[in-house]
Amino acid sequence: MSVGTGRRRSTGRPLSHAASRPVPAGTRSGAGNRPAAARPGRRTPRPAPRATAARRPLFTGRAVLLVGLVLLLLLTLAGPFRQWLEGRAELTRLAAEGTAYDQQIADLQAQLERQADPAWTARQARERLAYVLPGDRLVVVVDGEAAEGDAGTLPDVPDTAQPWYDELLGSVAEADDAGAGE
Repeated sequence: MSVGTGRRRSTGRPLSHAASRPVPAGTRSGAGNRPAAARPGRRTPRPAPRATAARRPLFTGRAVLLVGLVLLLLLTLAGPFRQWLEGRAELTRLAAEGTAYDQQIADLQAQLERQADPAWTARQARERLAYVLPGDRLVVVVDGEAAEGDAGTLPDVPDTAQPWYDELLGSVAEADDAGAGE
């Protein structure tokens, strides 16, 4: 053993810091450094915890690993959860579309029932196609003048048929006269 180094482990380092300190005069060398002999059945008192104990780190390795696993789980489940939400929205949209189609079907069936009524068909023919029953009076407005006659007949219109090119030249001349008058 070398002087001032204290006892060494098999690695060559000092066993403790206390072994390398100088011993005060009048005390036995190393007497205070040895542990008391263990007696059977008697416990050795534990030292009281220090008031300024070393502070534990905020994040331990286990906590970081746990947070990482939770994040990985959330990222793994995010895709299927988004697809599930989109599927629910699609089902809602399709249900609303089906309801609109059911309403449209009901409206079309009601229209078919109306059209099956002969009175409705006759009224529509009179309003839209100007059909009249025999004996009814028909009034047709042509160029702002009223032309009256029996049902199914129109007053005689003079035949002023001109060739198409004469009509074309006449309309160009009228447009030219109208443009010059402005």
